[in-house]
Amino acid sequence: MNILILGSGGREHALAWAVKQNPKCDRLIVAPGNAGIAAIAECASLDILNPALVVRFCEENTIDFVIVGPEAPLAAGVADATRAAGILTFGPSAAAAQLEASKGFTKAICDACNAPTAGYARFSEAEAAKDYIRATGAPLVVKADGLAAGKGVIMGMTEAEALAGIDEIFGGAFGSAGAEVVIEEFMEGEEASFFILSDGETALPIGTAQDHKRVGDGDTGPNTGGMGAYSPAPVLTDAIAQAALDEIVLPTIREMARRGTPYEGVLYAGLMIKDGRARLVEYNCRFGDPECQVLMMRLGAQALDLLQACAEKRLGEVKAAWAEDHAVTVVMAAQGYPGAYAKGSVIRGLDGLPEDSRNMVFHAGTAAQDGAIIATGGRVLNVTARGDTLAEAQARAYAMVDQIDWPEGFCRRDIGWRAL
Repeated sequence: MNILILGSGGREHALAWAVKQNPKCDRLIVAPGNAGIAAIAECASLDILNPALVVRFCEENTIDFVIVGPEAPLAAGVADATRAAGILTFGPSAAAAQLEASKGFTKAICDACNAPTAGYARFSEAEAAKDYIRATGAPLVVKADGLAAGKGVIMGMTEAEALAGIDEIFGGAFGSAGAEVVIEEFMEGEEASFFILSDGETALPIGTAQDHKRVGDGDTGPNTGGMGAYSPAPVLTDAIAQAALDEIVLPTIREMARRGTPYEGVLYAGLMIKDGRARLVEYNCRFGDPECQVLMMRLGAQALDLLQACAEKRLGEVKAAWAEDHAVTVVMAAQGYPGAYAKGSVIRGLDGLPEDSRNMVFHAGTAAQDGAIIATGGRVLNVTARGDTLAEAQARAYAMVDQIDWPEGFCRRDIGWRAL
C-alpha cells in the first residue's frame, strides 16, 4: 500500500513509525512531517487544511490509504473529500468531528444518549457567563467551545479564576475557538484516556493511557498540550473500561449514527474516574498527543491492520493484541512553554540513542538545518520507552532524556508518578 499520513507532530511520527513496520506498507509519505519523520518516510510540503489539494496529491501519488493525524484537517473536511474521491481514509467526517470541534455539541450528544458527564452551561456573551459563575460559585471549569490545540481549558478553582477565564477566552486568547464558552461542574477524581476505534457501528477498544497536562512536577503550573504519558493506565480497570464503553462510548456512537453522521475513526474518551465510575470529560477525534506515542510503542506493526480494518468497516473481524508491558513518553519542551519560547536552538546527542521496539525518540517540533536538528515548536521531543514494568519503562525513558544535550529544553521528571 501507498500510505499518506497528514500531520507534523510527535503523534504523526509515532503513527509513521508503527505503520512503517508493517509489510503492507510499500511507500510512506507524511505531510508536512518533521526532521524525525524524514528519517523513516518521505516528507511532502502540502497544505493539509485544503481538502482539494490533499485529494489531488493523493491522486498524483497513487495513495491507497490516508491517515489523518491532527484535528484541524478533520474539522476542515479533509476526510470527507478523500472519501468522496474513493480513497480509503482513517478519520471522521467534519460533521462527526464536531465531537471535538465543539464542546457544546458533545454536551448535547451526551444529553441525548444519557452519557454520564459534568453538568454544564453554554454562553456566547461574557456578562451572562459571569453572572452564572457568581450564582453557581467555584470551583468550575471554563472551556473555549472550539478547537484550541489542546489548550483553552481554565480551572476556576476560585470565583476570581473562573471570571478571569471568561475574560481570557472572550478576549481572544484562543482566537475563534473562544466565540462561545462552556462552563462545567468541577469533577473530582483521576483522569485517564480510553482509546476506541469506531467504524460507525462497531467499537473496538485499543488501549488506555494517562496524560500529564500541567507543566510542572506534581501536576503544578499551567495546563499544556501534554508533558508526558504512560500506558496502560491502571486506574482504568477492565471493569471501569467496560462500563465506560457501555454507558458512554457505545451510546455516543449510536446517537451519531442516528443523526446521520456516523463516527468513523479513533474516539479518544477523556474520562474522570471516582469511586469506580467513569464520567466523560471530553472527546477528541484523533489520537492524543503524547498518548499516541505510548500506544504505538505498544501496538507496533498491528496498528496499520487495525486502522485499515476500521476504515474498511471490518472492525468486527479484528482485535488488538497487547503484550503485558508498559510504555512511558517524556515530553521535552522549549524553555518558556506553554508561554512564550524561543525557536531555533540546536539539539545534540540524538545520534547515539537507541531506535528499536523498546526505545524511540519521536520528534514533535523539529527541523533539519545545516546538518543539525533544531527546535521549531513548544513541545519538541517525545522520549519514549517500553519495559516489563512501568518503573522500568520510566527509567529507560529518563536515561535517554539525560543523554540529550539541549540546554534550551526542559521536561517533567515525574511522568508516571500516579501509577508508581
